[in-house]
Amino acid sequence: MPANDDDTLLPFSLPSICKKKVTAAFDGGRISSDGGVLLLAGADKQLGLIDTLAAIVPDHRDPAQITHTLADILRARIFAIACGYPDADDLDDLRTDPAFRLACGRLPESGDDLASQPTMSRWENAPDLRTLIRLQHAMVELWCKSYRRPPRAITLDIDDTADTVHGHQQLSLFNAHYDESCFLPIHVYDADTGHCVLTILRPGKTPDGKEVRAHLRRLVRRIRLHWPNTVITIRGDSHYGRREAMDWCEKNGVQYVFGLSKNAVLAAQVFAKTDEVCVRRAIGNLDVVRDYAETRYAAKSWSHPRRVLARIEATRKGLDTRYVVTNITHCPAEWLYGSIYCARGQAENLIKRHKGQLASDRTSCRSPLANQMRLILHTAAYWLMLAVRNVIPRPQPLASGEFSTIRLRLLKIAVRIKETASRVRLAFAANCPDRVLFRGLVGALILRPT
Repeated sequence: MPANDDDTLLPFSLPSICKKKVTAAFDGGRISSDGGVLLLAGADKQLGLIDTLAAIVPDHRDPAQITHTLADILRARIFAIACGYPDADDLDDLRTDPAFRLACGRLPESGDDLASQPTMSRWENAPDLRTLIRLQHAMVELWCKSYRRPPRAITLDIDDTADTVHGHQQLSLFNAHYDESCFLPIHVYDADTGHCVLTILRPGKTPDGKEVRAHLRRLVRRIRLHWPNTVITIRGDSHYGRREAMDWCEKNGVQYVFGLSKNAVLAAQVFAKTDEVCVRRAIGNLDVVRDYAETRYAAKSWSHPRRVLARIEATRKGLDTRYVVTNITHCPAEWLYGSIYCARGQAENLIKRHKGQLASDRTSCRSPLANQMRLILHTAAYWLMLAVRNVIPRPQPLASGEFSTIRLRLLKIAVRIKETASRVRLAFAANCPDRVLFRGLVGALILRPT
């Protein structure tokens, strides 16, 4: 006999405590475990993010027959991702959640339910390639507008990450380095703010020079429309130090700092310095000696010699030399390598937030267009989480917290919501450990005029 759904609503008992009987039941009323989703709604209102994205996607439905606007559909999906619900299936339960209803502009009890999973999935698969390109352009423009005035200089970190697939998704390839079938989506971050500027779904193989050049050309041209005089610096590992990319950057006034694979010719050019470092370590019986060298180098395919820096480190375990190629001429080698190039490692932490804490690797659709749309939705969730973190006062530990920590402390807050004829009352837990901070964020994100 099938189980009755109402059985789960019956009271049940727990072990007694201090000789007092403990009973429980699911009769607490309209309670949500995601009261902090209202902060995301405030962040979205200030950024104008979701309304901007929704206005780009064509909606051919009959306006008289629409229950859920496209903005409402995207808003519920992006809020759910930020709150730790990365799958569209989760909306079948969250569509009746009172906090999510309020965040999406609906009354918690008398208002309509939010869109269900089938509706979400249809719109994830709806945008065509042209629409996805316009969505990417819109996100770059929103990022540019987030600056009050054009910056004098910006640094963009570009990197890719393995996105493992478990089916027959189009564009997935077997990658021998990762020993699995995957995508290798490209992520671009603003090094100063940690803002995710762009995410591009692509096959699971290392990009060649023409592809890297094409991505950089489209991105930089879009930025130049808003900041024609800003100095742009591109940082990346040796995957992106391609001849085509470097030639294009030099012709278009873009600075670059790329990793460079080691080879015998480079080793011979810096041999004198590496030998000196090894001798200094051996004579002094030191644990480690580090120094830098600079040379001019041109691979056979390069159009001309370029500035190459070498970081040389000798330890008791041996010699390690790393190379960097750049068109920046006014910086000493030590500062350029240690302070500029090595700082790009922060981009890997940002990718972990995007991929691990916001589950942007849930690219399980067969169509690459739908998977690219998912990347855009997860990037939008990244923006909202970053916007919430940015208004946390600096003395607070959460001002530099991970997204997963902010979600746990500020979004996963229990709230009882009661709707009457004239008002909606929200009752948060009296012992919420971050209640003072939460109230301050409400003032900064929701009550402050946009």
